[in-house]
Amino acid sequence: MNCELAHERIVMAAYGELPDDLVHELERHVAGCEACGREREQVLALKVVAGAHPVLEPGPNLTARARLRLDEALDALPPKRWYERWGQRILNNFAGLQAAPAAALLLLVAGAGAGLLGGYEFAQSRAARAADEQAVVPPPVKAQPAEAALPAFAHVASVSSIVRRPNSDMVDVSYNQLVPRQVSGSLQDPHIRQLLMLATENASSAGVRDDSVALLAAECRAGHSCQSTGIREALMVALRYDHSARVRQKALEGLEPYVADDVRVRDAVLEALLNDNDPAIRTTAIGLLEPVEADTSVQQVLYSVSNSDNNPQIRNVSRQVLRRVAEIQ
Repeated sequence: MNCELAHERIVMAAYGELPDDLVHELERHVAGCEACGREREQVLALKVVAGAHPVLEPGPNLTARARLRLDEALDALPPKRWYERWGQRILNNFAGLQAAPAAALLLLVAGAGAGLLGGYEFAQSRAARAADEQAVVPPPVKAQPAEAALPAFAHVASVSSIVRRPNSDMVDVSYNQLVPRQVSGSLQDPHIRQLLMLATENASSAGVRDDSVALLAAECRAGHSCQSTGIREALMVALRYDHSARVRQKALEGLEPYVADDVRVRDAVLEALLNDNDPAIRTTAIGLLEPVEADTSVQQVLYSVSNSDNNPQIRNVSRQVLRRVAEIQ
């Protein structure tokens, strides 16, 4: 057994999918191969770490968005013409003719004739039924009460635009279900906040993400309710994963009030300092960490950045913060 095959079987064995006879063969190989032994230890450690986190079921928003994108992708596929479908069917039938060519050919010809006749009759009946349906006048649609017209926010597919009215606390949010809709409300309205948090996940429009994160960040900086499982969590996700540096910058600024009190926010800012590829965001992150610069984890990250970062400006700013900490202590 070579090491490449052993690596594949190590993963299968870790999850109980490797037959017993192959398990014994794998054990003999691992016993004499130090590299494969380390590989198995890493796989088992990864399994333990993954098992510590429960598997979350997808939410209704994710399911709705996935179905909408799948429908759009299917609609974008060009339909096959009738002669293409007919040719494909003939090729598929000829593939099975090798065993009994004569009898199968007769069956194929008979089936083709029956199919043509059946298709003609079906088309005639469908045309007649369509003519009958056009002659029937549909009944008038009864207007629904105002309560029935309220949007179902649990099934929103995406948010298409956000506009804040000048000199007002009102926001116009356009969002998509099966058809585009719009709702207006205050920034304090839970429905508006839910739509804004959903808009931070709009992968197709950086502008919508920018507008939503800017409004949420402004709410947090103004001292309004930004719970860790709501707006604050949305800003941390945007800071970590958004592709737009502008969006990440606004998310970082919105998290500023919580760096001192929320360890999760502090860790997100430290991750931005270590991993973000935008120097402006990393410089902002250092400034946000100054109130907690005495924290051991913050000092360790600043020390690492001040010595090994590729950006000289980042190294210089980190050293200045560390010198101030040394002077205070």
